Amino acid sequence: MLDTTYRVHILPGALDAVGGVARVAVRAHRYAIVTDSNVGPLYGERVREALSGQAADLFTIPAGERHKTRETWAAVTDRMLDAGFGRDCAVIALGGGVVGDLAGFVAATFMRGVPVIHVPTSLLAMLDASIGGKTAVDTPAGKNLVGAFHQPAAVITDPGVLATLPVEQYRAGITEALKHGVIAEAAHFDAVAATAAGIDRHRPDARAISAIIARSVEIKSAVAYGDYRESGRRKTLNFGHTIGHAIEHLSGYALLHGEAVAIGMCVEAEIAERVGVARAGTADRIRAACAAAGLPDRRPMDLAAEAIVAATHGDKKGRAGRAEYALPAAIGGMAFGDRGWAAPVDDAVVLAALA
Repeated sequence: MLDTTYRVHILPGALDAVGGVARVAVRAHRYAIVTDSNVGPLYGERVREALSGQAADLFTIPAGERHKTRETWAAVTDRMLDAGFGRDCAVIALGGGVVGDLAGFVAATFMRGVPVIHVPTSLLAMLDASIGGKTAVDTPAGKNLVGAFHQPAAVITDPGVLATLPVEQYRAGITEALKHGVIAEAAHFDAVAATAAGIDRHRPDARAISAIIARSVEIKSAVAYGDYRESGRRKTLNFGHTIGHAIEHLSGYALLHGEAVAIGMCVEAEIAERVGVARAGTADRIRAACAAAGLPDRRPMDLAAEAIVAATHGDKKGRAGRAEYALPAAIGGMAFGDRGWAAPVDDAVVLAALA
């Protein structure tokens, strides 16, 4: 049976422990640190120094979702080949969700698969993107349509690096923490909503945000464990993402992932109430939490509802050309447990919710 277990290290100063963790987790001959043009200048050399005594090269890609492409993947793998990396190497993904997805895909495919260690530097990556082994790049047809499942050898999370995170990226991460509360634990949803309220004016203290990260990691790990290829309960982690990915793609990635998913959660909760699977008021609670955190809660008016619905038909989670939705029954629990945790919804209902 495939072993998909690994350790997630969450502690201030963990960035300086990368070398020690890497020695235990992978014992590679050489490391490829993949980062981007925002994170590299801040933490690239620090991580390379933490790997003292171990050969490590730094590979920097342009920052931003629009660079999470097959072309960037090819450029990184070609540079690794030119530098003489072999099957005894490992990849270290140093950055946010874009870097984690792309570097993970590099690791999944380089020499038919080498280990990857995630060192997330955004809140979104810390509590969601670095956990679960999904890797991918975007294509003109949509987001994350080419990729592979490739579990990390370890995840190293240093909440201290969030001090340099722009507030809009902070909010984007809060979205996924709220999602974890919706799908699995009402108390977590309430704690995140309270902590995130007014985040533009003040940031959560280190203890509060560390607790949110840790609980979200526990929730996601518990939901994903044993469902390696997303055929069962792991589908619930897609709540907000069917509509969210469509909006993100149609916006040309002008919207951050977390912003698009916030809209997606609000719309999909409305869908859940309209089809009769969610408790009344569920959508209002989600919308209020998003608004309090400064997140959008309705589709941009320049994106037609019909275009959004059309975009969902190409979603990788769809079947037979129809989008499938993971929908809440209430805050803290999901519907469709008797139907594989996701089900198609009539386009007319989706259009009404988007309106």
